[in-house]
Amino acid sequence: MSSNNESIFPPATPTMSKKRADLAPDQVEAFRNFSSEVFKEGALDEKTKQLIAVASAHITQCPYCIKGHTKQAKQKGATNEEIMEAIWVAAEMRAGGSYAHAALAIDEIEKIDGL
Repeated sequence: MSSNNESIFPPATPTMSKKRADLAPDQVEAFRNFSSEVFKEGALDEKTKQLIAVASAHITQCPYCIKGHTKQAKQKGATNEEIMEAIWVAAEMRAGGSYAHAALAIDEIEKIDGL
């Protein structure tokens, strides 16, 4: 496994969080409130919400989100198998988007070829 020193991304630290908050305090407060509301237990339990977040983080390819939401999912009781299955759902959705959008290329090909 790689260490933080090997990463191309700076580590997520309290100092980094403070710098972001200092630069845009109102927006950070609004984002934190929004995040708290989104991840509260509701129609979906917190574990399920974190599994959705793990999958979404893989689709958006945010390394900070992947790490943070994987940790949260584990803390909410997700199993390793559930996390990996959520990641596979994300992989299918990302690949499925490429497959579905092939219709755009086919449409252009048909226009050019006069079909």
